Amino acid sequence: MREYLLVFLVAGTVTYLLTVVAREIALRTGAVAQVRDRDVHVEPIPYLGGIAMLGGLVAAYLVARELPFLSRSEGFVFRDAGVVLLAGALVCAVGVLDDIFDIDALTKFGGQVLAAALLVVFGVQFYFFPQLDGDQFSIDPAQGALLSVIVVVGTMNAVNFVDGLDGLAAGVVGIGAVAFFLFSYFLSSVNELTLATTAALLTASLAGACAGFLPHNFHPARLFMGDSGSMLIGLVLSASTLTITGQFAGNEITSDGNPIFVTILPLLLPASLLMVPVADLVLAVVRRTRAGRSPFSPDKQHLHHRLLEIGHSQRRAVYIMWMWAALVAGGSVVVSLFGGAPTWWGLGAAFVFVLVMTFVLPVLHRPGSSSDSGLPETL
Repeated sequence: MREYLLVFLVAGTVTYLLTVVAREIALRTGAVAQVRDRDVHVEPIPYLGGIAMLGGLVAAYLVARELPFLSRSEGFVFRDAGVVLLAGALVCAVGVLDDIFDIDALTKFGGQVLAAALLVVFGVQFYFFPQLDGDQFSIDPAQGALLSVIVVVGTMNAVNFVDGLDGLAAGVVGIGAVAFFLFSYFLSSVNELTLATTAALLTASLAGACAGFLPHNFHPARLFMGDSGSMLIGLVLSASTLTITGQFAGNEITSDGNPIFVTILPLLLPASLLMVPVADLVLAVVRRTRAGRSPFSPDKQHLHHRLLEIGHSQRRAVYIMWMWAALVAGGSVVVSLFGGAPTWWGLGAAFVFVLVMTFVLPVLHRPGSSSDSGLPETL
């Protein structure tokens, strides 16, 4: 755990420091987010935060290779992590081009597919599907490759869609990365399997990169991650779940929690971690298609826009969506690791709390409300 903590700190520190460099590059190349009708920022903000995040991930990878415990892990741990970073660098480069030159959606989609295909070519993909009885069945390599590309590309676009408020995407993905790290680490520990896994290494690094970027990206943001960052962190998060299916068989791991969740979580966690942005993505596609427009055409009806409309401030809307992400991601992990009524009662209480914060707090905090003066501005 101490080495993973060091990996987290290295990724966070390097990302934090490189944001200054990324901001300067963005200003010199004209990669700046101008104010548009659908945006919530009121002044131009530089892009290219993905460059800093990629630098943090690479630095964490290089440091991990020299640590006493991780350096003695199986060869595929760093091999698979290196493949993920290579694919991440490719999609980050596509994002940089989009941030600077505003390339068309089809070209950007092609770059996403190419990066996902690169993972598959080097063996980072789904290898099996779990069954309810705890056994597993292998899937055809072509089917596994297609499913892997769909999951990776879908996750990248989901993160890209939710990147509409300062700190939102970095916080949601960072929470997801922490949740999946805890799942992969503690499940390995309980079952006395190796603690050195590609999934744990990648998610610890990703959580650190998100944490290092947030001080520059939280409202009021001084730097946006842009497509270079949103696609990068979406790829790394989804790819980390692919790696664990190739390292452990579903019938090798057990816990005190729900056995079905233990078995299927490595496959379903990308969707559960990103339920909020995925729901936003689906609703956006349906909404735009019904209106006769392209699914990629922008609008101002995303979930975060709705939160602003019902009375939340920018910061509070971000906190709310962070809480929903933590509830879904953390709840999935807790149910998979722990059983019993207290677990479900605790999750139920957390759900009610987040629900109240989402819909009741704006009413209490409206101007003129008797409770308005008693609530802090940042909540």
